[in-house]
Amino acid sequence: MLAVIRLFLLGLFVVLVGVLGCLFCLLRPFHRDNTHIFANLFGHMHKVIGVEMDIRVPDTVRDKGPFVYVANHQNSWDMFTMSGALPAGTVSVGKKSLKWIPFFGQLYWLAGNILIDRNNRSKAHGTIGRTIEAITKNKLSIWLFPEGTRSYGRGLLKFKTGAFHSAVGAGVPLVPVCMSTTHGQIKLNRWNNGKVIIEMLEPIETTGMNKEDIRALMATTHEAMSATIERLDKDVEENWEAKK
Repeated sequence: MLAVIRLFLLGLFVVLVGVLGCLFCLLRPFHRDNTHIFANLFGHMHKVIGVEMDIRVPDTVRDKGPFVYVANHQNSWDMFTMSGALPAGTVSVGKKSLKWIPFFGQLYWLAGNILIDRNNRSKAHGTIGRTIEAITKNKLSIWLFPEGTRSYGRGLLKFKTGAFHSAVGAGVPLVPVCMSTTHGQIKLNRWNNGKVIIEMLEPIETTGMNKEDIRALMATTHEAMSATIERLDKDVEENWEAKK
C-alpha cells in the first residue's frame, strides 16, 4: 500500500511540475537557472521515497565556476536524489529522446538543457562544441554522466570521452560528483530507506591540457570517483547499522 501511495504522489508531482514548469519556462525559455530550480524541486522528493540526503560540497566548488561536473548515474531514482545537488547556473546534457517523455521531457528541454543524438556520431561530436560554447560564451557549468547510461548496480562503468573533451576544450576545471550506491536500497514498501550521500570532489584543473591528455584525465577521474563511492558506501552502511 505504501508503494502505491508513493508512486501516485511521484506521478502527480511529475505531471504538475511538468505542466506548471513548462508555463514558467515559456516566460523565460532556456534561462540559465531554470534547470537548477526544477532539478532542486525534483530533489526535494527524496523525502517521498524515504531517504535522507547528505550533500557535501567543498568551498572550492560552492558558488564558483563554470565547471564541468561529471557524476555517476545509477538508476531512475537519480532524478529524485542526485538532482538536488545541481548548482545554479548549470545545465545538463541528456539524450534527445528525453524530449518526448510526457510532461518531464518538455520541461527538460525548455529549461535549457542540451540534448544529444547518441545514434548520430557527427551530431554527438557537435554537442561537444555546443557545451564548450555554453561554458565560454554563456558562463554556464555543464553537468554530465560520463558513463553514458545507468549502471544498475554494476559499479562505476567505463567513461565516454565527451565530458572530458568539453572540459579541456573550454579550459575549465572538472568536478567529480559521487553518489553512494542506491541499487537495491530503495524499496517503496519500506518506510525508511536509509541515507544517500552525494559528495563533490575538489576541482581538477584542465588548463594547459590537450587531446593527448584526455585518456589520462579520464583514468585519474575514474579512479578517484571509484574510491570515493566505495568510501561513501561504507559511511552509509555504518549509519544504517548505528540506527538499528
